[in-house]
This record gives sequence, C-alpha cells and structure tokens, in this order.
Amino acid sequence: MATHDQIREKLDDVLVPGSMRSITKLNLVRDIEISNGKASITLVSAALNEEAQEWLKVKVGDASRQVSGVEEADVSFVEGKPGDLNRIGRVVAVMSGKGGVGKSLVTGFVALSLARRGYEVGILDGDITGPSIPRMFGIKGRPSGSDTGILPPISKLGIEIMSINLLLPNEDDAVIWRGPLIGKVITQFWEDVLWGSLDYLLVDLPPGTADAPLTVMQTLPLSGVVIVFTPQDLAAMVVRKAMQMAERMNTRIIGVVENMSYFVTPDSAKKIEIFGKSKAQDMARAAAAPVLGQLPIDPEVAALCDEGHIERYSSEALDNLAEAFLRAMPPQGK
Repeated sequence: MATHDQIREKLDDVLVPGSMRSITKLNLVRDIEISNGKASITLVSAALNEEAQEWLKVKVGDASRQVSGVEEADVSFVEGKPGDLNRIGRVVAVMSGKGGVGKSLVTGFVALSLARRGYEVGILDGDITGPSIPRMFGIKGRPSGSDTGILPPISKLGIEIMSINLLLPNEDDAVIWRGPLIGKVITQFWEDVLWGSLDYLLVDLPPGTADAPLTVMQTLPLSGVVIVFTPQDLAAMVVRKAMQMAERMNTRIIGVVENMSYFVTPDSAKKIEIFGKSKAQDMARAAAAPVLGQLPIDPEVAALCDEGHIERYSSEALDNLAEAFLRAMPPQGK
C-alpha cells in the first residue's frame, strides 16, 4: 500500500518553474491523502501564477502515480502567504558602520561556502540604494511569481537571491527613496518572498545605523550579526557605532571579519599590510566576539565579481571563514 512518505519522496523531484527548487523544499505541499488507490495532493498556490499551477498539476500527478499502489492522482490548490510557508533556521545580518568595507563580498563568501557544504542558503539584499549581490552572482533575470508572492532567482550553486536590482528596468537605475520606503521594501522581501526551507538566510545591510539596519533588527528574527571592517583607524572607529547599535538592539554579534587585511605578493608570497596593522583582535575584544576571518586583497576576487562568477572563487582564507562561521553559528538544532 502506498504511503505518504513514498509520495512525498517522489514530490522531492518536482521542481517549481522559475525557481528550480522542489515543491517540498518550498513547503508547498499542504496535505496528502490516500484512499482506494487514489492520492489527493493539496498544494499551496503562494507565488505561483496560473501557468505554473497547471504545470505542477501535471507533474505532481505524474510523480504520484509512479508510487506502487497509486492508480489515480488528484491535485488541487489552496491559497497561502509566503511568510506562512517559510521555514528559516538562522537569519544572519552582515553589517558595518562604514561603506566600502566589503559587506556584500563577505555575505557572498559566507553564502557560497555554506552552499558548498550542502546547506540551503538564501541572500536578502537589504542594500536597497546600492545593491551589488546580483552582479556578483551573475543573476540578471527578473524574479517570477504572482500577486501572492515572489519566487527568488537561484544562483549556480543553488543560493536563493532577492534584490531590488532584480526588479528595476535597468540595473544602473538609481533608487532615490526615503528611509521609510526602504524599510518597507526590506520587510516585503522578508514577508512576500517564498524562501521555503533554508538553513541560513543572510541579510546584506547598507552601511550605517539608520532605517535599513533598524528595520532588519526590529522586524526579522535575527540569530545575530557579523561585523565587517578594514584595518584603517577611521574605519574601525565608525564600525564601533554598528557594534553599539547591535548591543542596544539586544542583537548578538556572532563575530567580526577583517577585509582587505593584507596583500600577498605574487613573487615572494610575502604578506604586506597595505592599510596598516591588523585591527582584528582589537575589534574582536570590542565586540566580545571571535574573529571569523581576515580576508586578503585578492585581484582575482574583483575580476570574478565583475564577471558575475564569485562562486568560482576558492582560497584557504575563504575556507577558514566558513569553518569559523559554522563554529560560531551552527545550523539550528545542531
């Protein structure tokens, strides 16, 4: 006799058009009933247009009938909101008090490192006026979906990405909005995007301590924040403001990352601290959190990001960042 688990296993292979994630990973399967050789599967229509729903009816029916004992399959839809379907283990924001220190790069590095280790990962690009995540990952297509929600595009490694740049007519278009509107968009990216089941959702924040970071800390169930900085005294001073904000908002600082920490000469492999002596340990003490990584200046990184191929990058520093992040913020339940 057919079982619910057998049918669900077959449904694991049914991918949602425009998302390329399965209906089970997006938590779209509401109910499965089996009676007298007939399987009745109820799906949630959140973020699915009519064409996608019709396509899924056929594919889900075909998949169900592959189970021994199922001769007939009936597929129906009920309404639902993405926010009610999302199951996200850890929500981690990447922030700094200063611009240009590499928050987006660190966000991308952590995301691709986690994805390589088999975790389900998403990136919410909260830098509404200066988004760069889509370009780094080579994503240009607009998100699909319907009036009930948005399906985020997926990178080559399977990372879900949502950014305002994916909704603009041209990626060079300026977003000239006041703070409240920016905060509203970030909230919509959290509530109206069908993220499904994720181990980690990384939120790339704009610099400073104003509306966008405040919205994220007040609205999203943050597990913690990662603070990014560079070795200059000025940068370190400004970044301390972000640390104070996290403390006042009762948000845990998971760790700190020093970007542009050094440069390795290609001829002698000598480390040169171009921007001055490392501030990593000083910042870690100020944040009462570990140093997650010290990332070098690497011309290969800039080239790959410009080409949209950040996921091709690998290095010892990147591996060390990933392992330190997982020690500080293991998957939920681990």
